[in-house]
Amino acid sequence: MKSFKYYKPDTIQEASELLVKFGEEASILNGGTDLIVRMRDYVTSPKAVVDIKGIKTLHKIECKENELYIGACVKLSEIQKNEFIRDKLPFFVQAISTIASGQVRNRATCVGNICNASPLADTATPLLSLNATIHIYSPDSPRDILLSDLFVFVRKTSLKVGEIATGITIPIEEGVEGAYKKISRRKEVDLSTVCSTVVKVKDDYRISYGAVAPTPIRLTKTEAFLSGRTLTKETIEEACDIAVGEVSPISDIRASKEYRKEMVRVALRENLKKWL
Repeated sequence: MKSFKYYKPDTIQEASELLVKFGEEASILNGGTDLIVRMRDYVTSPKAVVDIKGIKTLHKIECKENELYIGACVKLSEIQKNEFIRDKLPFFVQAISTIASGQVRNRATCVGNICNASPLADTATPLLSLNATIHIYSPDSPRDILLSDLFVFVRKTSLKVGEIATGITIPIEEGVEGAYKKISRRKEVDLSTVCSTVVKVKDDYRISYGAVAPTPIRLTKTEAFLSGRTLTKETIEEACDIAVGEVSPISDIRASKEYRKEMVRVALRENLKKWL
């Protein structure tokens, strides 16, 4: 690991100013479970590390009847233990529970997991299907964007220099239900080979996948096909055929692209069985 300057600002404005000062040579430190490993392995070598954990406003969870807010520094383990979230969004908690180990979840954050922009981020698919909004502090003016507008490419987001994701808001819609499926080489402590979430609100289905494209994605054609339909085994198989046509996985050390396509089918079939 190369030497670097370490900063721990007290305000979001100060953190943003440091990021502007150092530009592309600065990295945000939140949970650190990804950044520290990448620095240790010389994948990235920032000249400045800006630790945002000292900013108190980023540690909030706010639970309302129709809305959930999670600050950027809220740890995954805090979300797991929150009774409101466990009651309203159990499939989101399930997704978090599959991430690494308990020790890692005691450090890692949901917003950090999202901002890493990994194609296989486990929190991304439930949040995409829930139409989550990302709140961004900007030197110009704060802005909010849908999570789907955050991802640009592998490990690339639409955040500009000086911008910081401060939290996420998840709408809690009446009657919302969901199902999450992670397929990996090992049962515990492994990255996703394929991960998927289906959210059902009334007669509409929202389907998201990870590890099957350069970014986590929504399968809009499959969603449109299922919208308003009564589920049958035949309908599910048709939906699976459409889903496979919407993904573009690669072959890597974890799986071939052909295997991933088959697992897209398996994951959707398993998730939709919840509503048969």
